[in-house]
Amino acid sequence: MQADNKSYDDINVTPMVDLYLVLLLIFIIMTTAGVQGVKVNLPKASAASAKKMDAPKIQAITVDNQGTIKLNATQVSSLSDLEQKLAAVKASTPDFPAVVRGDSQTQYQVIMDVLDVLGRVGITQVGLATKPAGK
Repeated sequence: MQADNKSYDDINVTPMVDLYLVLLLIFIIMTTAGVQGVKVNLPKASAASAKKMDAPKIQAITVDNQGTIKLNATQVSSLSDLEQKLAAVKASTPDFPAVVRGDSQTQYQVIMDVLDVLGRVGITQVGLATKPAGK
């Protein structure tokens, strides 16, 4: 009967730690699932057509799978020739956009060389043309 009169000095904290870990796990899951973005009311454009602006003509640079480079359907002999032609266009129109269109079989280095030429000329508006997914 002496075992019944023995006082308990320690508290078993294992169930309490388990409860805290479960609550922490639920908190982590709920906070990451709740972060999706901020809803905003976007402004609406008018239905009337905008005035036609004298926007600079887009320069299209095409690289086919043989590595041939064309500027607006005109074949360019080399990268230095491309750089000279783009510099001449930049002299007349300082801020124009350029689109690089590369064949899917094109060597990646040729595309990077064309992008390097665009950077040296100082063209900042550069786009890479792709096909929409599923086509």
